Amino acid sequence: MAKDGDETRRDLRMPDDDEVFAVVTEMLGANRVKVRCADGVERTARIPGRMQKRIWIREDDVVLVEPWDWQDEKADISWRYEKSEADQLREEGHIQ
Repeated sequence: MAKDGDETRRDLRMPDDDEVFAVVTEMLGANRVKVRCADGVERTARIPGRMQKRIWIREDDVVLVEPWDWQDEKADISWRYEKSEADQLREEGHIQ
């Protein structure tokens, strides 16, 4: 028997070693967005081709980004969380 409020909890994809939580702050066009990462860095992230037409990314979405090794101010988006999943991450203290 589940406790109240516990029945909606889902196992969410958590960041790998080279990934960081981020929030989309601005749409730049040309499959690029500006993100504010959990490590405090503003990065330009690109939306990979496999996500372009299937997953719509908007401002204030919570995403996982993979910062580039050779250029720290850029990153690739690897995952987008639904609004309910982002709320769950906030409740559990993973993001602000």
